[in-house]
Amino acid sequence: MVDQIPQHTHCQICRKATTSQEPFCSEECKQQYTAMKKRNRLWVYVMYALMVFIIIVIVVSSLGK
Repeated sequence: MVDQIPQHTHCQICRKATTSQEPFCSEECKQQYTAMKKRNRLWVYVMYALMVFIIIVIVVSSLGK
């Protein structure tokens, strides 16, 4: 009645089913993942820099009073 689904995983980028143990189905998906991680890391650095800048502005403005 119900067919058995073979053991599989899904690609982290395109969500296609794959029988390999790799987290990606192709080299293209692996490259997209790497680019996404680099972009996210850049945004984290930008946010940290922005927080430091805001703290410096607050401290400098409170010293000027």
